[in-house]
Amino acid sequence: MHYSRFAFSQRSHRPMAEINLVPFIDVMLVLLVIFMITTPLLTQGVKVELPQTTTQAIPHDARTPLIVTVDAQGQYYLNIASKPHEPITARVLTDLVSTELTTDAQNTDRRPVLVRGDKNANYGQVMAAMEILQHAGAQNVGLVTQPADAGLQQAG
Repeated sequence: MHYSRFAFSQRSHRPMAEINLVPFIDVMLVLLVIFMITTPLLTQGVKVELPQTTTQAIPHDARTPLIVTVDAQGQYYLNIASKPHEPITARVLTDLVSTELTTDAQNTDRRPVLVRGDKNANYGQVMAAMEILQHAGAQNVGLVTQPADAGLQQAG
């Protein structure tokens, strides 16, 4: 009696009705490890601890501060310029502030240096103004803000 190979294999091996889960579990564990490693790397920004402080108004007896204003178009204005309501270039701003701060260097009390930025101004322009002031010799540069309740009073 001669049996074909095909017929013999069908009789001796039954069809498998179960799914082998071991390869599936291996793949899932590898994916889990990959996600655990890459998730911390996706964090945007740098973790910093910001200082907590309350803002204070400039004392009335203090010297007149140097105030650089950045408008919505990114133009600079300086309150001690010959024409404070006309825009000036970054180079003129640097020269004026540098000259003013070097003449004030003899005084013991430092003159406040502030930046007033329009709320619609480009953040980069405000930062550029702060950088210009630091290059001109200002050691501390502050930001002028408006109290939250003052905005509500003007709107009402």
